[in-house]
Amino acid sequence: MQVLQTPRFSKQLKKLKPIQKEALDKAVQEVIDNPLIGAQKRGNLNYLRVYKFNMLKQQALLAYSYDEGRVIIKLLGVGSHENFYRDLKR
Repeated sequence: MQVLQTPRFSKQLKKLKPIQKEALDKAVQEVIDNPLIGAQKRGNLNYLRVYKFNMLKQQALLAYSYDEGRVIIKLLGVGSHENFYRDLKR
């Protein structure tokens, strides 16, 4: 299985503290183990799935796309719910 990162995800990853990165690593591992764990979005975001997890006692969202034919997970973004979907549309 191949896991790719978008430039947006890489920038968001650099801003995280080490303890936040640990929580994110666990969430990414869960997505790798079961790519269908995230909720499929509708409308103009129907290409992505969102997995909700806790990071420092706050809910965080991990957006990713999953291509079953090529077995690729593409990490698109991570963050809190505030303006999360608006930023992904850009």
